Amino acid sequence: MQIQLEHGDTPLLTCSSRAADVAQVVADLAAAVGTMELAGALLFCSNRFPRDELAQALREGLPGVPLIGCTSAGELTDRGYDTETVVLVGFPAESFSMVSLRFDSLDHFDPQEAQGAIRQLVAAARLDHAAVQDVHQVALFFVDGLSHREELLTMTAQHALGDIQLIGGSSGDGLSFSETGVLHEGRFHGDCAVIAVLTSRRPMHVFCESPYRPGPARMVITEADPQSRTVYEINAAPAAEEYVRLTGQAPDALDAHFFAAHPPMVRTGGQHHVRSIQSANPDGSLTFYCAIDTGVVLTIGEPLERIAWMNELIGKVSRRIGTIDHVIGFDCVLNRLDAEDRQIVRELSRLYVDNKIIGFNTYGEQFLAAHMNQTFSGLAIGR
Repeated sequence: MQIQLEHGDTPLLTCSSRAADVAQVVADLAAAVGTMELAGALLFCSNRFPRDELAQALREGLPGVPLIGCTSAGELTDRGYDTETVVLVGFPAESFSMVSLRFDSLDHFDPQEAQGAIRQLVAAARLDHAAVQDVHQVALFFVDGLSHREELLTMTAQHALGDIQLIGGSSGDGLSFSETGVLHEGRFHGDCAVIAVLTSRRPMHVFCESPYRPGPARMVITEADPQSRTVYEINAAPAAEEYVRLTGQAPDALDAHFFAAHPPMVRTGGQHHVRSIQSANPDGSLTFYCAIDTGVVLTIGEPLERIAWMNELIGKVSRRIGTIDHVIGFDCVLNRLDAEDRQIVRELSRLYVDNKIIGFNTYGEQFLAAHMNQTFSGLAIGR
């Protein structure tokens, strides 16, 4: 199969539905797709929809459309920040191709075996386009956001992908932290990850940035369980108590809103990255979204002016890629909560709509070989 790019190529198909029942949701999506031939599509859905029922309706209503995606902690649609929605992003077959594979039972994930499977996937994707020049490829990645295996998976995948860059997000279920699902081959699966290689002659650019800067407070993790991502002591004091003291705030509740406003940050590779807290536990410990261990040194992040920061980020992406068709966005759920608390959701939503950003709120973001928190990451696709 060859991909030909002509001026006026069909734009990405984007649609969403807030219908009350699954049958109407899929009917809305199918009507938007119509007769368009898609090489594949991404689907992100609220946790309010019964997954088995939704998967069956998708199989019946969109037969022949390869769908990958996941449950979300909020959606980014043509209304901006959205909830209780199903959103679809379709890749027209005239200018895209997509191949994918799934890894199940992540507690038994074998990196060596996985790298072999990913290299075979890459080889198959490249073989299809051996005669085409100026082909661009990216890898889309979706993983169970409760698996605690994201770091190993992303490092393994990016190593096997070589020069193909990886971008993706961890599945969510609102703020329930109970059960998430990753969509692949017509069903939602738990405890799994899906990787897809997307190929096109259209320009594609992946990015990952955080709207926080490091503050002056210094925290050293003095006792932690890396397997469960639980921190018991910070600066040799009970973790939650010391964290609150260093923020200089007296929270009404030690909850996701407070964690979003005061994100711990770690310096790696010459840059600071957020290591978000997922929950405070009855014993005074803190559970993190990302890998954490004894000896890690953290600071507490301070927010940048979000609207100006987002405009600057979009400007950088535009200068890199030219005219943007759409940006598939992976926006941490804690960014959304912080936007709500700062009362800037309406402004951000307008900015997302104006710049054709569509996607979902995540439990974590994957960029190249790293698992991130509290970033806005994405795949920009040009025209």
